[in-house]
Parts: sequence; C-alpha cells; structure tokens
Amino acid sequence: MGNSHNGHDADVLEPWRWLLLAQAATIRAIEGELSDKGLVSLAWYDVLLELNAAKDRRLRMSDLGDRVVLSRTRVSRIVDDLVGAGLVERIANPADGRSSFAQLTEKGRAELRRAAPTYLSGIEKHFLDLLDPRERKVLATALKRVAEHGDNHQPANR
Repeated sequence: MGNSHNGHDADVLEPWRWLLLAQAATIRAIEGELSDKGLVSLAWYDVLLELNAAKDRRLRMSDLGDRVVLSRTRVSRIVDDLVGAGLVERIANPADGRSSFAQLTEKGRAELRRAAPTYLSGIEKHFLDLLDPRERKVLATALKRVAEHGDNHQPANR
C-alpha cells in the first residue's frame, strides 16, 4: 500500500499531483518564451484575451474577474498595470457608479496579436505535442467534467 494522507492512498492522489505539476511547468515554459521575446506576460495575455472576446471589447471588472483563468485574485492590479501601459482603459459604469468597465485599447489589441503566435506555439510545443490524439480527447473529456462540477459547486455569493 502507498503512503496514506488523510485516508487517501498516494497513488489515488497522483492524477491531482501531476495535473498541478503539468500546469505549472507548462505555464513557466510559455511565460519564459513570452518574456524572452519581450511580449506581454501570460497574466496580461489572459486579461487581454478575455477583453478581446467580450462584446464591445469591454467587461465589468467583476465579470472580468470571473472569466480570467490565471490571475483571478490579482485581476484589479493587473488591469491597473495594463491601464498604465496603455493597453486597457477603465471606464465608469454609467448604470452603476460603484462599478467600472475594463476596455481593450487598440494598443492592447496590437499587443495581444503580437503575443498570440508565441502563446499558441507554446501550447502546442509544451502540451499538445506531448499527447497523442486519444490522450487529448480523454484528458479534455475528464477535465471538462471536473471543471463543470466545480462551476456547479461555487458559493452563491461569489
């Protein structure tokens, strides 16, 4: 029997461990390639990508925080940095004075387009190319199930 942790066999926890290690290694590799080429960071790319995909290329800050993948806890600070770099604008919400929008600027779109080839080739090189088509399908199906389960079990007052 493997090492036990809170009643779980270590082998049972192995997929969780490898998921975290694989994500960290892949993010480090892609982040390094973006940095080496003088492109926006992965956290910035994540925010710019979500804004670019949104209607009118803008989102309420709370919606942006829900959509970003890599930096949910730091999204306000990242937006401040993006504003400082001229890649995003903060716009007051006329319907609600307590909230604001983050809106992608043309300069932000240009930086996103500049970084996209490195980001996409990094995903291929450091993740997709390491899996055969069957593994990709099994992994996508399994991780989608886990993500959807998590989405269905979020606290109501998020």
